Amino acid sequence: MRKVIVVTGGVISGLGKGVVAASIALLFKLSGYHVNLQKIDPYVNLDAGTMNPYEHGEVFVTRDGKETDLDIGRYERFLDESLSAANYITTGKVYWNVIRQERAGAFLGQTVQVIPHVTNEIKRLINLPMEEGDAEIGVIEVGGTVGDIESLPFLEALRQLKDDLPRQDTFFIHLTLLPHLASTDEIKTKPTQHSVKELRAIGIQPDAIVARCDRALSDSVKKKIALFCDVREDNVIGDPDLFTIYDVPLLFADQGVDRLIARGLGLNDRVAQIDRWRELVSVLHSPQKKVHIAIVGKYVELTDSYISIKEALIHAGMHLNTQVDISWISAEEITSKGEAELLRGMDGLLIPGGFGDRGVEGKIEAIKHARETGMPFFGICLGLQCAAIEFARDVLGLTQANSSEFDPHTPDPVIDIMTEQTAVTDKGGTMRLGEYEAILKEGSISKSCYAKEHIYERHRHRYEFNTAYRERFEEEGMHVAATSPDGRLAEIVELAGHPWFVGVQFHPEFQSHFLSPHPLFTGFVKACLENGSSSSSS
Repeated sequence: MRKVIVVTGGVISGLGKGVVAASIALLFKLSGYHVNLQKIDPYVNLDAGTMNPYEHGEVFVTRDGKETDLDIGRYERFLDESLSAANYITTGKVYWNVIRQERAGAFLGQTVQVIPHVTNEIKRLINLPMEEGDAEIGVIEVGGTVGDIESLPFLEALRQLKDDLPRQDTFFIHLTLLPHLASTDEIKTKPTQHSVKELRAIGIQPDAIVARCDRALSDSVKKKIALFCDVREDNVIGDPDLFTIYDVPLLFADQGVDRLIARGLGLNDRVAQIDRWRELVSVLHSPQKKVHIAIVGKYVELTDSYISIKEALIHAGMHLNTQVDISWISAEEITSKGEAELLRGMDGLLIPGGFGDRGVEGKIEAIKHARETGMPFFGICLGLQCAAIEFARDVLGLTQANSSEFDPHTPDPVIDIMTEQTAVTDKGGTMRLGEYEAILKEGSISKSCYAKEHIYERHRHRYEFNTAYRERFEEEGMHVAATSPDGRLAEIVELAGHPWFVGVQFHPEFQSHFLSPHPLFTGFVKACLENGSSSSSS
């Protein structure tokens, strides 16, 4: 069995194709099928690694070290499983492969063209994870909107794929916007009609339409869309604004979306076992406790830059029956206004990863506040590095301590470039990337969270804790709580005598899922709860 579900978008971008694709895949997984999810990004970048977070949000890293679009993270969080580089396709990747084949003489002197050579490569990349794995159903999200020049080769390849496969093996879903005009209290379907017209001009007739709107759709609106877009009325699916993205699978299950797709694909009707998901979502809607956590970062005005961290905190809070209220604080604002004012009323502090020296001094001031007041602290990647710099300056008396990334001439580079990175000049895909093993130290906070000795976590960095300073740090109470298997690299540091002060060199947020939160985030939120309780009682 090999079935393909394609999710395209129209009218405007940012409607939530990734959530729609992930929700559909989840329902089929909960119905007992083996499902594969793929994201097609039409930009020419080879991957998302060199993109500024302001351009495209967070860069998500897969287990095998691929720097991807944030939707791959969303897929993993919904499906509760790990994906790979094969689940992510860009225009750059396609053309890179085609040009290398041409240079190697693979086309035997043919003129290399978009059709058939580029479209054949797209189809090969789409088929790859299906052929290598055990997936029965592949869900493919096409980034951008129909009508974009960039997405045309991908849509053409999918049109060809539809013709290559038996009739009932493909199902096309088109996500569009239905704007509501407040002046006339009307929902307008014309943008959807034009978007479907664009899609049909390419040779693709959608089998179903998911209509994003700020309210539920009336039967008359559904009938109109069905008539003008040539789809069954049952296949017009309302997608109104919801409390959380995790409500979408429940919405789709209640509308029978998985069953209508199954019928279109000629599959047996199965019922998705969604009860556990429903129970957890109900906790999100009415948690019994609340905790306030400050995230001090560089890109806080665009929270999608830290979307995996935000979701990991939500997951941990939900499993603790707790609402996590996040205050997004600019690190530069800490420098100008002071950490005491901006962190007042917070139960915990998290410093996320990042690059460059902008805002670093503000992060260091915030960490000092957490260290001295006993506020639970969680430092991720750059967060660990800032914690090491702050400790070296204030506790060890190394007043000029820094990272060699920020100050190449610092006399005390407590954070230094990794040995294998010294000769690297290319920026894309050259950091320490992907999953690595670490060994946890007995008696550490981290080991109590993980409840095991060996862990595997994902990395994305060039700089690390300089172990030449390890003995001095240990003597003053900052201990290395986890190392690489050879003991050479410090992966976690913890502060003795502090309620919860943990810095990690890796990115645990990449492995937090809705059904299984990451143990370090759960431990951190629990510590913040205890801190909040003690503060209120005092």
